[in-house]
Amino acid sequence: MTDLPQIAPAPVAVTFVGAGPGAAAHLTLGAFRALQAADVVIHDRLVGAEVLALIPPHVARIDVGKEGFGPSTAQATINATLVAQAMTGARVVRLKGGDCGIFARLDEEIAALDAAGLSFAILPGLTSATVAAAAIGQGLTKRGRNRALRIVTGHALDGFAEQDWRGMARAGEVAAIYMGKKSARFLQGRLMMHGAAPETPVTVVENVSRADQRVLPATLATLPDAVALTDGPAVLLYGIAPRRAAQALTDLKEATA
Repeated sequence: MTDLPQIAPAPVAVTFVGAGPGAAAHLTLGAFRALQAADVVIHDRLVGAEVLALIPPHVARIDVGKEGFGPSTAQATINATLVAQAMTGARVVRLKGGDCGIFARLDEEIAALDAAGLSFAILPGLTSATVAAAAIGQGLTKRGRNRALRIVTGHALDGFAEQDWRGMARAGEVAAIYMGKKSARFLQGRLMMHGAAPETPVTVVENVSRADQRVLPATLATLPDAVALTDGPAVLLYGIAPRRAAQALTDLKEATA
């Protein structure tokens, strides 16, 4: 068999790379290669230490971390840093936790590059929801259970985010809720107001894929209590219980005893 010719990708000023939720095992091969070839890596706070350790020592690192309801680098500063570094001719990697196209302000940064006439490429990464679901032994979709999957955020620029609560409250619906810790009681109230059963399972996965990952099984009725036990970032899997829910529930009771 004749080997197919390799087509070299066109050079770009900035490569957006999804780092996955934390563990190096969830980094794609393309993402790894981009890190190895970079001159500068501009990274978020939630990029895992295992992934950062893969960046060669000679590569410059710029931390532009954001923290919900906490200290953050302004988006305008991130945009300006991205453009300034790319204008030097350096090979710039913009490294974002999870998938760079899901609640990661990707379009705002692309707009800044477009305005400066700079090219870009996107290397998607594994998002927290898929890795969290794998951690509890479940699929995000299942025949006979849910025909759709919602990926929603717990808060927006103007406060807690409104959603299609009536649709989410239907039996069998599944949603991955990002940045939902602060809004847990709001989510609970809105969903139950629109008919969601209090016993609807909700799994809280904290520090997805990292060494200190924790799985906290809950129901809609107990969601705020479960979230209160967490310190790190978490994704809420609404409508899905861990496959070993009984043991996980025992672990939760022991932690709160």
